[in-house]
Amino acid sequence: MTDALTILPPGRPLRGRVSPPGSKSITNRALLLAGLAVGESRLTGALKSDDTRHMANALRAMGVAVEEPEDTGFVVRGSGRLRAPAAALFLGNAGTAVRFLTAAAALAGGEVVLDGDAHMRKRPIAPLVEALRRLGVVAEAPTGCPPVTVRGRGGFEGREVSVDAGLSSQYVSALLMLAACGAHPVRVALRGDAIGARGYIDLTVAAMRRFGGVVEAEGGSAWVVQPGGYRAAELHVEPDASAATYLWAAEALTGGAIDLGVAAGDFTQPDAAAYPLIRDFRHLPPVIDGSQMQDAVPTLAAVAAFGAAPVRFTGIGNLRVKECDRVHAMATELSRLSPGLAVEDGDDLVVTPAPREGFRAARIETYGDHRIAMSMALAGLMVPGVTILDPGCVAKTYPDYWRDLGRLGVEMRAEG
Repeated sequence: MTDALTILPPGRPLRGRVSPPGSKSITNRALLLAGLAVGESRLTGALKSDDTRHMANALRAMGVAVEEPEDTGFVVRGSGRLRAPAAALFLGNAGTAVRFLTAAAALAGGEVVLDGDAHMRKRPIAPLVEALRRLGVVAEAPTGCPPVTVRGRGGFEGREVSVDAGLSSQYVSALLMLAACGAHPVRVALRGDAIGARGYIDLTVAAMRRFGGVVEAEGGSAWVVQPGGYRAAELHVEPDASAATYLWAAEALTGGAIDLGVAAGDFTQPDAAAYPLIRDFRHLPPVIDGSQMQDAVPTLAAVAAFGAAPVRFTGIGNLRVKECDRVHAMATELSRLSPGLAVEDGDDLVVTPAPREGFRAARIETYGDHRIAMSMALAGLMVPGVTILDPGCVAKTYPDYWRDLGRLGVEMRAEG
C-alpha cells in the first residue's frame, strides 16, 4: 500500500452502488462459535480483513479446521474442544479476537498466551481476566493489558460471575460465549451500571442462539446461560454498519445517492443508529450521546465539522482505549483543517464548524487506526489537499475502502 493518499474533492454528488464488507463484529463472533461447535458450519457474507484473519488463524492454531472457499465465506469444522497452541497467539490489534479468545482459552488443555501489537498492549483486559479468575480459570495479565496467559484445563467450574464492563461490552460477550461450554448453568452479571455499547451484547446473544446456545436475560444487567455447548450452523453475515457510516456520510456530504444494497433500518448492529444523524448532518443536535454507537463517533465528528452549529459528543470516554485515543486523535486531526475545529473537554469531544474559507490543506496522522483514516478521508471530499497518511491501516476492517471510494468517482493521488 502507498505511504499516503491525497483525496481530491469530487465537486459533485457521489452516485453509485457499493456493497459494504461483512460485519466484523458478527464475523468474529460466528467464527469463534463455529470453532466451539461440533460439526461443520458455513459462514457467508463474512468479512475478510486483518481482524478476522487473526481470529481464523488463532482457531487453526487451536485445532479448528477453518477453510476459506470464497472471498466472503468460511467453512469451519469444530469438535467442541480446543487444544493449546504450539506458540503464542499473535492477534495484532484485534480487540474482539483477543477478548473473546482469552475467555475461550479456558477450554484448551494447556497454556495459551495471547498477545498483540504495540497498540493492543495498551488496551485494557484486566476486568475480563479478573472475572475469569472468579470462574476458577487460571489467567494473568501482569500489566492489565495483553499479553495474557491462560492455563486452560478443558473447562471451568464457576457458576456465577460479575464483570465491570465500563470499558468494554466485549468482556461480557466473551464470558457469555464461554459460559455455554460449562458443566452447569452460569449467571453473568454486570458489576455497576456502566457498560460499553450494550447493543453488541444483543449481537452476541443472537449469534449464540444461532449456534444452539441457550441464554436468557435477567432484566438489563444479568444473563443466565445453560450448559450444552454449540452445534454447527449456517449463517449469513449482514454488512458492517460501522463501514456503512462512511458511505452514508459520503452521500450526505456531497448530496449524492449511494445504494448499499441494504436499507439502514435492516441493520441489527448499534452503529446503524447513526444513519438519521448523518443524513441531517447540517442540523445535528447540540449534544450527541455516543456511548451506544461508539465506532460511528469519528464519522459523526467528521460530518459535524460541516454542519451549522457546534456539537458536543458525550459518553465517549471508552474511545480513549480503542485502537488509539480516538477522542484526542479526532480533536487533533480535525483541528489541522482549521484551528480549534474540534477540542477535547474532559472526555467529551466538541466540534465547532468553521466557515468553508477557514479550512486548509492538511496531512492527517492516522495513528494506525482504521477509523481515523476512513472518517478523516470524508473531510477530503469537501476540503482540497487532505492527505491521509498510512492509508493501508483500513485493512483492519475495510480493505477495499479506497477502491470503493474510487468506484464512486473519488479521485486520489498516491505518494510512496
